[in-house]
Amino acid sequence: MAEARRPIRVLVVDDSAVMRKLLPIVLQHDPDVEVVATAVNGVVGLRKLAQFRPDVVTLDLEMPGMDGLEVLREIVTQDGTPVIVVSAHTAEDAALTAAALSTGAVDVVAKPRSDQPGGLESLSRELRSKLYAVAGRRLRRLQSPPVSACAPAKAIPGIAATRVVAVAASTGGPAALAHLLPGLPVDLAAAVVVVQHMPEGFTGMLAARLDQTCPLRVEEARDGDRLQHGRVLIARGGRHLRVRAAAGGPVALFGAGPPVAGHRPSADVLFESVAAAFGPQCIGVVLTGMGEDGAAGLLAVHQARGFTIVQDEDSSVVFGMPRAAVARGAADQVLPIERIAESIVAAVRRKAQREPAPTPLGLPAGPQGEDP
Repeated sequence: MAEARRPIRVLVVDDSAVMRKLLPIVLQHDPDVEVVATAVNGVVGLRKLAQFRPDVVTLDLEMPGMDGLEVLREIVTQDGTPVIVVSAHTAEDAALTAAALSTGAVDVVAKPRSDQPGGLESLSRELRSKLYAVAGRRLRRLQSPPVSACAPAKAIPGIAATRVVAVAASTGGPAALAHLLPGLPVDLAAAVVVVQHMPEGFTGMLAARLDQTCPLRVEEARDGDRLQHGRVLIARGGRHLRVRAAAGGPVALFGAGPPVAGHRPSADVLFESVAAAFGPQCIGVVLTGMGEDGAAGLLAVHQARGFTIVQDEDSSVVFGMPRAAVARGAADQVLPIERIAESIVAAVRRKAQREPAPTPLGLPAGPQGEDP
C-alpha cells in the first residue's frame, strides 16, 4: 500500500493579525497544504522556523523590529527554506519586494485589494501553485556576483540593436537575474529584453533594483522604446512585450491580449517576436521558473538559427520552464546560472564575427545552433 504523501508545511510570518488569519483560511481546504504555525514578527518567525521545520515560509516585509529583509537574509544564508513574499500593491512595498526577490526570495504573491473582485480566490490559487512548485527545494547560495557588479561603469545606449538577448524567468528569477545581468559587460554588442513573471506594479522596482548593480542600463520597458546595445528592458507586469523592426532601429511594443501559457507578459510571445525580427542574430535564455512558458518561443529562436541557453536543474529554484524547453529540443546549452553570462558574451561575439556556434550540448554536430 502506497504511503500517504505528507502535506506541504507552511510557516506564515506577518505582523498583520488579518493576514495571519487570512492565509490559513485560504489554504485550509487544500488537504496537501498545512499551515503549521504563524509568527507575529521576524524574531518569532526565526524561532518557529527552527521549531517546526516548515517546507515553505510566507513572509511579510514590513514588520517592526527585525524586518522581513533581515529575516530573509538569515533564512537564505543559514537555512535554505524557500520564502514566498506576500506584498501589498504600494510603491514602498514594491521596492522592498524587489530587494527581497533579488536577495533570494523565490516568488511574490500580492495581497488582495479590497476593491478586487475574486481577490481571495485568486490569492488561494496563486499561492497554492507556488507552494507546490517550491516545496522540498533547499535553496543553495549562489557564488559571489561578478566583480563588475561592485562598481558598474554604465553603458551609454545609442546604437540601434543589431543583435538581441531575450531572457525569460519566473519563480526564483529575480535572484538569478541579479546574478546574471551584472556579468554582462558594458560594451555588450546587443540589446537585452527580459520577461520576468511578476504581478503588475512590481516590475518597475525590479528594474530599478537591477540597474543599481549592472553595467548595462536596466529600465522597465515603455511602449515604443528603442532596442539599443547596452540597454536592458524589463517587460511590464500585465502587458505582453514584443519587438518589431522599425525605421531607425527595432522597438519594443506593448500588447494587451489574453495570457499565453498562463502568463502576461509571456516569454513565448517575446521569444517568437525576437526570432521573427532578428533571426540568427538573437540569443534566447530560459531561467528558473514553473510551468512551460518560454519553451515554444525558445524553439522558435532555435529554429531561426539563433543560439539558446537554459539554466540547469541544480541551480534552478524550479526546473519547470527549463525542463520544458529541453524536452522540446530547444536548448543548445544547459548551464548553471554562474556560467550563463559568459556564454551570452561568447555567443554575442560569435554572432558579431559570424563565427560558427559550438556543438550543442548533448546533441550531434550539425546545422542546429549554427550562425550563417
